[in-house]
Amino acid sequence: MLRKTACTALMAALAAGSAGGCTYMPAAGPTASAIQAGAEVATADGGILARYEIIDVTPSVVEALRGRPLDSLLASFGDHRPSSEPVIGIGDMVSVSIWEAGSGGLFSGPLVADRFSAGSKSALIPEQPVGRDGAISVPYAGRIKVAGRRTQDVQALIENELAGKAIQPQVLVSVTRPISQAVTVTGEGAAGARLPLSGHGDRILDVIAAAGGNRAPVNETF
Repeated sequence: MLRKTACTALMAALAAGSAGGCTYMPAAGPTASAIQAGAEVATADGGILARYEIIDVTPSVVEALRGRPLDSLLASFGDHRPSSEPVIGIGDMVSVSIWEAGSGGLFSGPLVADRFSAGSKSALIPEQPVGRDGAISVPYAGRIKVAGRRTQDVQALIENELAGKAIQPQVLVSVTRPISQAVTVTGEGAAGARLPLSGHGDRILDVIAAAGGNRAPVNETF
């Protein structure tokens, strides 16, 4: 009788301890009834709005999900073809330098006879943005269409326009600020910045490093 009473008391104590422990169990996640109740909500006009769908996880659903291709960073950015040669775009800042073969031309200074100087034979046109019409202004050549063209193509075009006006002109076109060939880096991992892309083809890590690097811990970087 004593042994039976002791066993009964022990079981009662364990049951009380288990019940008391349940009051301290975490309850952060939603319950099944809360998920089912929140799937549909009533709208102001008396209709029903489905917030999400509840799907039974059956073997057929598992097989369908198993055959779905996984999202991959390599699949999204795995194109290893070389980058195309950059072209001038609308908004880019462009400067033009013009040289002539002799003095006294459109863009060269006059020959000074009493000095040992042949005069200046070049002129630098201040940088200017490519307008919405895709063109820039060059003295004695007018509006030159540059958008969508390479710098060497624009150089040849300006030289042809100045032929017969300047003395054997040679032109150098430089894109000082490639606004159209820029990317924006933002987020918690790196400092926000707008960076121009280079012609050799930049990697994502190269752009992030140029923006200041990743500020996230190493264990959170992948």
